[in-house]
Parts: sequence; C-alpha cells; structure tokens
Amino acid sequence: MILQIERLSKSFPHPGSGEPVHVLSKLNLAVGDRETAAIVGQSGSGKSTLLSLLAGLDRPTEGTLRLRGENLPELSEEALTRFRAENIGIVFQQFHLMAHLTALENVALPLEMARSRNAHSRAKIGLEQVGLSHRETHFPHQLSGGECQRVAIARALVIEPALLLADEPTGNLDQQTGEQVSDLLFDLASEQGMTLVLVTHNQKLARRCTRRHTLQAGALH
Repeated sequence: MILQIERLSKSFPHPGSGEPVHVLSKLNLAVGDRETAAIVGQSGSGKSTLLSLLAGLDRPTEGTLRLRGENLPELSEEALTRFRAENIGIVFQQFHLMAHLTALENVALPLEMARSRNAHSRAKIGLEQVGLSHRETHFPHQLSGGECQRVAIARALVIEPALLLADEPTGNLDQQTGEQVSDLLFDLASEQGMTLVLVTHNQKLARRCTRRHTLQAGALH
C-alpha cells in the first residue's frame, strides 16, 4: 500500500471553552499504488481537514499516516517539507496560483523551490501536457477558471509525485469545463502512474474513482 492511515484522529480546542472538538475520529484507510480513491461527504464533514493531514500540511492529534513507508507525523518540519515536495502533488479548488507569476513560472515554482535541474524546460513540458503551451506568458488574471485549474494541475504533476491529492478540483468550474478538467486529471494521473485521492461532494466525479469512501461525522464508511 502506498498510503495507509490507522486510527487517525484530529481535534481542535473549542474557542470558547478550550474543550477538544473532534473533527476526525480513528480513521483507517489503505490505498494501493496507482489506485484512484474518492472521499465524499457534505460540507463540514471533515474532508478538508483530512486532505490537509494526507498532504502533510497539518499533523494529526493521534494515529499513523504512512506514505511510501514514512510515518509523516514522526518527521521533523524540515524533513516533512522535503518529503512533501518530493512525493505529494496537490490540486486545490481555489487554484492558489501566484498572481505575480506567469503560467510557466507558476508551474516551475515547486521545481525551483526544490532546486531541481531544468526547472524551466520541465515546466514547459508540464504546460504542454495540459494543453496550455500558448498561455505560458499569461498571468492568472488573464486566464479563465478552467485554464487556471489546468495550470494548477501542471504545477502539481511537474514534480512527478507518488500521490496526487485533489480538493474539489471542479468546484469552481461550470459543468462542461469541470468535465474537461476531470478528464485531464484522471488521464494524466493514469499516464504517469500516480495514486489519486480526491475529496469532493460531487457524486458523479467520485464514481470515476475505482473506490469510494464516505466521511460522515468524522468517521469513514
């Protein structure tokens, strides 16, 4: 299994009383190499919290989260940052592109931060894969929502991650554009042999995955 979580829990202190608010409780999940898995659930069910834990952007209150054999909660901040940069790609609903960077510069950014060789040429290949070679000098405000999400996908894939995470990747797009972006996401993940885990409330998108789990009241079903 490329990804395995056991008894994973996350709590936050209540802003008033300070008592723990349990968002996720004793989750167990195993995802194999090259699998596609969907985590579905309503707003407030804990999907985004779970994604943050899977991405190594937050740490669980308890439990284990192993990716490629590494238990992420046990890593130091420096080691976790390095591991995430080398192994995890993330596609957000809000795109999170840098407004002052061109499409090409946005895609090259994770490579440059990792001090990778040939960042510029690899970013050009990434944009070509998502059909945006002709937009490489454009800034995010000059791109449509669908184009911004394609740039975000290219940025996530350019590091050739073992695990690709997607948080409501079509949530800000119209139906037609959303379907085009979905096709691109699944096709590229398959072509590059990546494991894809997406969180969504979109049942149609979830059904494209080989397996589906429902997150409800902090528990996986």
